[in-house]
Amino acid sequence: MREWPGRALGARVRLRWVHQILGGALLMPYLLLAQVGVGVAAGGTNAMASFRLTLIAYVAALPLAAVTGLVGLVRPLSVTAVRAMCGVPGDALAEGQARSWAARWRASAWWTLHLGVGAVVSGVSLAAPPMAVVLIVLPLSDTLRGSRLGMGWLSTTAEVFVAPVLGVGLLAGVVLCAAGAGALLARLAPVLLGPTAADRLAAAEERAADLAVRNRLARELHDAVGHALSAVTLQAGAARRVLDSDPGFVREALAAIEDTTRRTVGELDAVLGLLRDGDPARADAAPAPTLAADLDGLLARTRAGGTTLTAEQHPGPAGDWAQLPAIASREAYRIVQEGLSNALRHGAGPIALRIRVHMPDGHREDGHRELEITMTNPPAPSPAPRAGEERRTTGGRGLRGAAERAALLGGRVEAGPYEDGWRLRASLPLGDAPAEQPARGAGR
Repeated sequence: MREWPGRALGARVRLRWVHQILGGALLMPYLLLAQVGVGVAAGGTNAMASFRLTLIAYVAALPLAAVTGLVGLVRPLSVTAVRAMCGVPGDALAEGQARSWAARWRASAWWTLHLGVGAVVSGVSLAAPPMAVVLIVLPLSDTLRGSRLGMGWLSTTAEVFVAPVLGVGLLAGVVLCAAGAGALLARLAPVLLGPTAADRLAAAEERAADLAVRNRLARELHDAVGHALSAVTLQAGAARRVLDSDPGFVREALAAIEDTTRRTVGELDAVLGLLRDGDPARADAAPAPTLAADLDGLLARTRAGGTTLTAEQHPGPAGDWAQLPAIASREAYRIVQEGLSNALRHGAGPIALRIRVHMPDGHREDGHRELEITMTNPPAPSPAPRAGEERRTTGGRGLRGAAERAALLGGRVEAGPYEDGWRLRASLPLGDAPAEQPARGAGR
């Protein structure tokens, strides 16, 4: 019982009351316009001087408000007001302008309801408190008892000892009316201003697109940094082992380390710049290495660490990797880079790489081309774990990222044991073209 006054006059109820007063104020232009029309229709009578005509004008103002409620900006403005004043959870309300006519009609219904209820509560809040004060002080004033004010029970002709009770009841009725109307609007807000199926679909598509872009940025960071750390570690280890016996190799290894780190810092800075700017949608604008421009450097830096690497390249009819589609060249480079990183971290012995553009079996007649990447290497022997120590495994993010890259182009990646070693094989569709030419050559 003690909690009732607090609930009836709490901060949330007061804010909802203000929200209703705001709705009443917003209805005033419609009401004034309707009063002019009603007055003209009634023979030039002042509609404001008649309660009946004012009531008719109020009813006529609601359709006018409903029409303007179809404007796209009505819903975001209403949602902002509801979140700030009605205590409705934000996730229960829609974001942005209405995308369909169904959503606009719902927003119009809310707009009309808010303004209509707000006008009634505003009128009651303005008219009832003065009369309640008169009734409460009636026993204390002979002047008030001698005047003729009010209507029926709510008048100065009421019994002297009953009038204060009626005044307090009138004030309580105003509070209950405002609280009840506020609770009703808060309950209906998610129904009329909540997201529609189209809103949910658009939000899901937006989240999916944002997640896809962020996943791509994560793959770029993983591939660039992971490969650089693997290559630099091997190059530094190889240089340390022959520091005294082969200064020339050490210089080559240090130069490779310098080149690797410089390139990786550039790529890292570009990706972090996009994240810092808060615009991941610009990820496609970030500079990325390609087969045409960067494959030879990648192979040279890998060999600089002392790794035996044979590479066979078949660019296809064009005879040059530069003729590949830009996205295929970029994703293929990253797949090769991840394969080399995986081989350097977990493999031993020589690495054999073959990259070719060819027409797979079953597509000889339609000329469908495919970029195939095959990389094999023997696995490194795994040391036996110490007593009480579990064998450590990698998280597999690199190979999963390579598979995602291929899937974006409609291709696939297969990785696993093959004969006496490990094989990574990727296939990326390229579209239609003439038959391929002989291999450009092989490198060591």
